[in-house]
Amino acid sequence: MTGKPTRRVIPIQREVGDGLDSRERATVAAACGRLKAEAGSLLPVLHAVQSALGHVPKAAVPMIAGELNLSVAEVHGVISFYHYFRTTPAGRHVVHVCRAEACQAVGATALEAHAKRLLGIDYHGTTADGAVSLEPVYCLGNCALGPSVMVDERLVGRVTTGRFDELMSDCRAPAESS
Repeated sequence: MTGKPTRRVIPIQREVGDGLDSRERATVAAACGRLKAEAGSLLPVLHAVQSALGHVPKAAVPMIAGELNLSVAEVHGVISFYHYFRTTPAGRHVVHVCRAEACQAVGATALEAHAKRLLGIDYHGTTADGAVSLEPVYCLGNCALGPSVMVDERLVGRVTTGRFDELMSDCRAPAESS
């Protein structure tokens, strides 16, 4: 062999958000464009996309990867590692149940079991009617008033099973039309 071995170049065709509607594609592109110059831009981009769309659509993963010069596996790995990120839309109401030790000491474990039974879902699930998504959280900073839950952005302390039922009744009431 006298010369260099020939190198075969295989072009890579990047997916550009197939499966996203034009609004979703524009949202992802804007988040990437605005944040990709930041060091460690993946997390801020994922937060921005989820904040705008309510979740990070699976179809957005190849687009984000391409914009940030990452592999699809890297982006998917981060999304699947952090429980905060959703790949499907959340329910109309998101209920976080505190699982920290202080809340567990005053009944959160029983409350958690009751919540799952009442709603008929496990953590990271959404009720069939689309009203409620149930999520675990490992501290709401309301330790003195445990067990605590957060319904959307509203923190509620000293939640009994009866109080939880009332909260869920409010969440599952038909949405009023404007």
